[in-house]
Amino acid sequence: MTPARPSHPLDLESPELYLGRELAALEFNFRVLAMARDHSVPLLERLRYLSIVASNLDEFFEVRVAMLKHHHTYGSAAPGPDGVSSGELLTQIRNRVLDLVTEQYATWQEQLGPQLDAEQIHILTRNRWTPKQHRWLQGYFEHEVLPVLSPLGLDPAHPFPRILNKTLNIAVVLHGRDAFGHEGNMALVRAPRSLPRIIRVPTEVSGPGEHFVFLAELLQAFVDLMFPGLKVVGSYQFRVTRNSELIVEEAEVENLALALSEELAGRGYARPVRLEIANDCPKAITGLLVQNFELEEADVYRCDGPVNIIRAALIYDWLDRPELKFPRFNPQLPVSLETSRNKFDIISQRDILLHHPYQSFSAVIDLLRQATADPQVLAIKQTLYRAGEDTPLVDLLVEAARHGKDVTVVIELRARFDEAANIRLATRLQEAGVQVVYGVVGYKTHAKMMLIVRREGETLRRYAHLSTGNYHQANSRMYTDIGLMTANPEIGEDMHKVFQQLSGLGPIINLKHLLHSPFTLYTKVLEKIERETAHAAAGRPARIVAKLNALNEARVIAALYRASQAGVEIDLIVRGACTLRPGLPGVSERIRVRSIVGRFLEHSRVYWFANDGEAEIYCASADWMERNLTRRIEVAFPILDPELAARVFEETLANSLADNTQAWLLGSDGRYVRATPGEHPPRSAQLELLERYCP
Repeated sequence: MTPARPSHPLDLESPELYLGRELAALEFNFRVLAMARDHSVPLLERLRYLSIVASNLDEFFEVRVAMLKHHHTYGSAAPGPDGVSSGELLTQIRNRVLDLVTEQYATWQEQLGPQLDAEQIHILTRNRWTPKQHRWLQGYFEHEVLPVLSPLGLDPAHPFPRILNKTLNIAVVLHGRDAFGHEGNMALVRAPRSLPRIIRVPTEVSGPGEHFVFLAELLQAFVDLMFPGLKVVGSYQFRVTRNSELIVEEAEVENLALALSEELAGRGYARPVRLEIANDCPKAITGLLVQNFELEEADVYRCDGPVNIIRAALIYDWLDRPELKFPRFNPQLPVSLETSRNKFDIISQRDILLHHPYQSFSAVIDLLRQATADPQVLAIKQTLYRAGEDTPLVDLLVEAARHGKDVTVVIELRARFDEAANIRLATRLQEAGVQVVYGVVGYKTHAKMMLIVRREGETLRRYAHLSTGNYHQANSRMYTDIGLMTANPEIGEDMHKVFQQLSGLGPIINLKHLLHSPFTLYTKVLEKIERETAHAAAGRPARIVAKLNALNEARVIAALYRASQAGVEIDLIVRGACTLRPGLPGVSERIRVRSIVGRFLEHSRVYWFANDGEAEIYCASADWMERNLTRRIEVAFPILDPELAARVFEETLANSLADNTQAWLLGSDGRYVRATPGEHPPRSAQLELLERYCP
């Protein structure tokens, strides 16, 4: 459909030129859900994608919807660039989430369930249990589950309890009198976190194949055993989602780690924002839950299946069925790093590029391991945003400090949902003698940097690693990211200044190569877009290609609109939320937006500007989002080696633009259409790189 011409096409602040940020983020989940419905994807991977949608939706409510409702309640929710009020936006979100939930459970009931059955993987509901299975499950319930449960009858002495965020619960309707002569009415059964959410039924009980039962099914099947003497009229699964955004007034606290720890203690019981409940739950019971959680009917989402469908990922983890999963792959090291034991010698000769997950993250670990053991290494400086608690990097940093090296680590305690893990990491590092810095008040440290200072003869030399992704070994096999190892003295000097600023809270610094948020990155991105605009206006070829996780910064979008109007060809590869409207006549006709959704999460950020034949390419930790450009410590680093620059362009940009099987094309209405090969051979950007690097 041809998009309508805006009524004020030259007013680049017009709300009709922008998509809503929250709705754009929500649309990403429809693309992930499409992977769960794609028959070309291995079956257990499809089950995992379904679980990912549920996990993403949890976070969407815990953060985006929670904060929107908070600001709406207190009248502080200013409309975004799209001009939609908070009340209308909440309505739009509900309508779109209802679409997503309906499609999600239809996928579960109509596609994945029957196809798993066909592969002898059975997820059993109560009506499918054989007598033998029933007896075994009852025994399991009586011996393994019932002793742990503490059902709670609701009466004046037992008021409605506090329900922990995202926990499984059963609402039970009872008739009859209990041992004290009180009339039964309603009770709640909270599934303790110590109980497995899915039970694997032994082969000797069920016969060939794999048989699984959700804990909720077990609780409902034997709920009468919890209330002897009372009649169970009905039992209904439910789950509440709460606001999980931590709010700490950093400027007013003396100890950020302590303040965050105190906030974390109450996170699980913050204000509710969503109630998920079984499809068959009567209105009266739903109304009671809504009332006790102080929600509204618009906050209720009915589920045609398990309310904790996210737990289906456990089945993926348990089963060793390689034919139902993506083929295993073995990331390789660059040849130069494989053939030399001394990483410093190699990096001193030329820059090394790493493209994860196709190339192994072990190259980074090996570099740090060598630095830890090398007596010539004097200092190591590193940022950690999300590292995971089982990473060997932390062990090596601890070891380096114990070997007498000066180790400084900037840990971002406020990395959402990793706060507790990062506090534990910080404590461990400090106990080992590492100098731990928590970043800058008011700005999350999101840059990915490691700097090694080594004595070589009479001089000190800096070896650097910069990346678009976190120092997280597990994620390095699931996320696409670009890493650069370099001994370029000017880049090393730039990084030294950034670390000095982070630890010493120094003045604004001048950098030769790195673009640094919140100082130069924002203005330089705008300048480079405007430079392409000037080239196009002068009749010179002009082009911008950018790969991002998200795009929502209004001034950047307006600059891209102006560039398009001037004749700049613009290709944007935006995996997640994009609030720019492509293809609007007179505004964005030369802008094309696509999203790649495949086996790996597209995470690398790459900016490329044609610059009248003198092309520039940057890799970055930052998306073109307001928070990244103005409220975070970010770094964009240039790829100065022409050979490596060409490789980054080809592998991350050109390759993605040629994808016609896993790419989704954004329309001006905010909806995505999946690309198809048509008359061309099918191409998958991720598959081509897997075949190139992991044959």
